[in-house]
Amino acid sequence: MFSNFFLKSFRILLLPFALLYWLGISVRNWLYNKNILKSATFGLPLICIGNLSVGGTGKSPMVEYLVTRLKDKFRVATLSRGYKRKTKGYALANENTTALEIGDEPMQFHLKFPGVPVAVGEERLVAIPQLLHDKPDTQAIILDDAFQHRSIKAGLNIILTDYNNLFTRDFYLPTGDLRDLKSSYKRSEIIVVTKCKTDLTEVEKQKIIKEISPLPDQQIFFTAIEYGLIYHISNKREIELDNKTDVLLVTGIANPRPLKKMLEAHSNSYYMLQYSDHHIFTIDDLNDIKKRFENIETENKIILTTEKDAVRLSKFSNEVTELPLYVIPVRHRFLFEEGSKFDALVMDFIHNFKQRP
Repeated sequence: MFSNFFLKSFRILLLPFALLYWLGISVRNWLYNKNILKSATFGLPLICIGNLSVGGTGKSPMVEYLVTRLKDKFRVATLSRGYKRKTKGYALANENTTALEIGDEPMQFHLKFPGVPVAVGEERLVAIPQLLHDKPDTQAIILDDAFQHRSIKAGLNIILTDYNNLFTRDFYLPTGDLRDLKSSYKRSEIIVVTKCKTDLTEVEKQKIIKEISPLPDQQIFFTAIEYGLIYHISNKREIELDNKTDVLLVTGIANPRPLKKMLEAHSNSYYMLQYSDHHIFTIDDLNDIKKRFENIETENKIILTTEKDAVRLSKFSNEVTELPLYVIPVRHRFLFEEGSKFDALVMDFIHNFKQRP
């Protein structure tokens, strides 16, 4: 409680820097809006998944959601920046690729969808032609976390905002979490309010829609987090989590709050080792995890981590084989039975795509 209060107080002191940041992104967006800085278009459907803030709004699960629904109907590929990888430039994942080469989230996509091309590249303007050269039969590309990178103009922009921290209530970095103008939401075709409570009412839904104030041609959807069966990191054996189990939660993600809330409801008790977002685990980290786990004084206990973290821990394949280290998958569940409507919008965009001038 004290640390949160201190952090908030400290961030308020950074308000002058936040105002300078706001000025910088305002000028940049104005230059693009006036066509002084140019945005490139491509002759195939580009679907951009993004947000206006830093931190976890559920972009990776949304990419997976789209790939799951599109891969059997279209030749779809993903393109990410490859955050915190040890390489530079364009790279296309293959059977020998590691998370250090392409980043944890793209590696997660590659492992879950081995038949889908997964590429990374900081400069998407350069990476898209290279991807199309390598995979010329590609029919659509999902751009992961590219909304604020306006050098590329996607045909369908989907922005995500956390129900617990709507962009309308946020402020600019470093005082708040916004990395783009609040008004930039107007450039999107679809807005998804993520991490909602599962019992969100129609009245609450309409209140949020009124607060966001979408344009007439924009669509708003609401999703809740849904967790799948946990599985062992090595042998993939699935088990059910119950309230008789103690859990050591190991995370290096931006927002572990929903996961902690789930464990409060579905475990006997839990302990936590929290690392920075996209943390690269070392052998010392693994030894710390083992030591902390051994200190839990109960027989019925497991270690639990996210799929993103599991990608970064899997390099210790020999060490984790004997550990009860389990992985929990996360996915979006559309509320108000609107998932089919969302799917139809994306499908129609690809089917009816026409190159924009």
